[in-house]
Amino acid sequence: MIKGRFGVRAGVTDWVIAVGVAAALLVTGLSGQHSVTKLDLLGYALLAAGGLALAARRRAPVPVLALTGLCAVGYQAAGFDVPAVAYLFAVYAAVRAGHRTITVAASVAVLAALPLAALASGLHDTGEAFAQARGALELAWLIAAGAAGEALRQAERRADDAERTREETARRRADEQRLDIARELHDSLTHQISVIKVQAEVAVHVARKRGEQVPEALLAIQEAGREAARELRATLEALRDDDTAPPRGLDHVPELVERASKTGLEATLTIEGQRHDVPAAVGRTVYRIVQESLTNIARHADAETASVRIDCRPDALAIRIDDDGKATPVTAPTPGVGLLGMRERVTALGGRLRAEPRGEGGFTVQAELPLDRTS
Repeated sequence: MIKGRFGVRAGVTDWVIAVGVAAALLVTGLSGQHSVTKLDLLGYALLAAGGLALAARRRAPVPVLALTGLCAVGYQAAGFDVPAVAYLFAVYAAVRAGHRTITVAASVAVLAALPLAALASGLHDTGEAFAQARGALELAWLIAAGAAGEALRQAERRADDAERTREETARRRADEQRLDIARELHDSLTHQISVIKVQAEVAVHVARKRGEQVPEALLAIQEAGREAARELRATLEALRDDDTAPPRGLDHVPELVERASKTGLEATLTIEGQRHDVPAAVGRTVYRIVQESLTNIARHADAETASVRIDCRPDALAIRIDDDGKATPVTAPTPGVGLLGMRERVTALGGRLRAEPRGEGGFTVQAELPLDRTS
């Protein structure tokens, strides 16, 4: 819901103004000491309706303009000599919303109808009805209300244009930065990764040609080089154009677990629940969490087994990665860049992350990602 200048909900503010105007009109009408007749009851109803209609002036400015004008003419004809205050608020709202032509036409009709309504009430003769100063004052109030609404509308339009300009500038700078990062990554990493990949493949080829058993570590280096090249290529494409790179997601998690098993780690994957359409951002984050966790286990945990469990719930996706490594609550590792990156990804999607040693030994990473807050 739209919020006002001081954080108060606009709907509440509109109702406060509407009730206040309706109360003021009723008090003014009651001060005229009318007798209780059906015509007077109709006048009181029109006074209240004209004020309360202002609660909808933001959502339906033109209907509110018409209703408040008819109410003003109606209670004048019923014998209530009350200024058309509610109609002034409606004029302001309609002009602010951009309905200038309709507002001018409606105001001319109301100004022409008010003296006729005063004549119909029988409280004034023809001269009094058309000579009363209130008509001139109402015309001045209408002009002031319309001018105020138009000024505010123009100010809001200028503010919107300025905001769009700032957003476009920021988007253009972000695009330029992505291109710069892509060029830097290409120049600094592509060659080195290609060398590692080629050398590992040559070593594997030579070993097989000689009939020797290829070490598991060498096969892991070969596969890691291929994956790093694919990841770097996808990252560069994503930096150059967000819509061209197919993201790594939930479907690619089994590849991570299988690759971790080739390094000597006994890794298992369990996926529970019924899989729904997972947003790309969530799937990508799940992939990165599992990838970073398995990498940390292989590098630092000194673990023999690792388990990856993904629970697909209707409204969230829960991930848990456990290992039987050497981490304990007493020797908790210092969070590194990888863990901080995981936490930032999860927080950006409105989720929660917990990464800490278990009491029985080993390390656990748990994350919960909502599915209804992402696109």
